[in-house]
Amino acid sequence: MTMIGDKLQQVRGRIDQACRAAGRAPASVRLLAVSKTFGAEAVREAHAAGQEAFGENYVQEGVAKIQTLADLRERLEWHCIGPLQSNKTRVVAEHFDWVHSIDRLKIAERLSDQRPDSLGPLQVCLQVNIDGGPNKSGVTAGEALPLARAVAALPKLRLRGLMCIPEPAPDFESQRALFVRAADVFAQLRDAGLDVDTLSLGMSSDLEAAIAAGSTMVRVGTAIFGAR
Repeated sequence: MTMIGDKLQQVRGRIDQACRAAGRAPASVRLLAVSKTFGAEAVREAHAAGQEAFGENYVQEGVAKIQTLADLRERLEWHCIGPLQSNKTRVVAEHFDWVHSIDRLKIAERLSDQRPDSLGPLQVCLQVNIDGGPNKSGVTAGEALPLARAVAALPKLRLRGLMCIPEPAPDFESQRALFVRAADVFAQLRDAGLDVDTLSLGMSSDLEAAIAAGSTMVRVGTAIFGAR
């Protein structure tokens, strides 16, 4: 097995163990391999080891990889997980399958307007700034429900849930406490009748705490591809 394949296996083992510790089925958590700054061949290697979903922070870099790996397009799922500016919405709507970082209705409206008719709905998550980190994108917890309702009504988008990137916390319980706040906002959306199923929480350093809090998707880069 390749080095990336070995690391993928290790990460999947961590996810399984964390799910069991939380009394959850391992199948309830999806792994998103964050391939930013790593080349198309690293993605190809990860796919050969069974990985299908990949996250990219930088739009142009992601689109270049999508085009380079056109032979695998039907088998790969591409997620745009970085901050999204208005001038990049068209290329994202035309190339990606998911967007995790919606924090303004204007961006969502542009994505919906620019999604080609030939493609299915763009799967989207709202980014919530759960701890008020000054350098983080995202709406506040209180703004999430009104924005979610507006986004859910757009014709070519499918609202799937929330994504959060809290500031690093020093230990498991501190990490979990932050993620529980995100899970509470997610529960508010469901209680309001929105059909959401995705809570995108946790990365290489804190995926166990995220899964304990209810994450359904962890975004892992370093633990799979190595340090950037």
